[in-house]
Amino acid sequence: MPTDYNGTTIWGVILVAGALTFAIRGSFIYLFGRIDEVPPLAERALKYVPPAVFAALVAPELVAPTGTIDLALGNEQLVAGIVAAIVAWYTENVLATIGVGMAVLWLLRFVV
Repeated sequence: MPTDYNGTTIWGVILVAGALTFAIRGSFIYLFGRIDEVPPLAERALKYVPPAVFAALVAPELVAPTGTIDLALGNEQLVAGIVAAIVAWYTENVLATIGVGMAVLWLLRFVV
């Protein structure tokens, strides 16, 4: 997609964004290297980071695989994701969750 920005502006934005990202990550390393123990409130909050990131990465692909929201039963990815979530809830087993989710997706895509 063509833009009105020149190459220097685009590279400048990329470099500034990279430097800011590096500074934010470095500040946590610096901060936690200087304190003896992590505050309990921060420790509780950090437990929710991996599930939140995972949900942010997976949810758009389940509800909008073609770029538009598709919540119908014809959306194989959504149905397989819901089944996988149920398996994960009951078994708490990552391999079972992946196996059942992929089996349901393949069945819906290639058999049904």
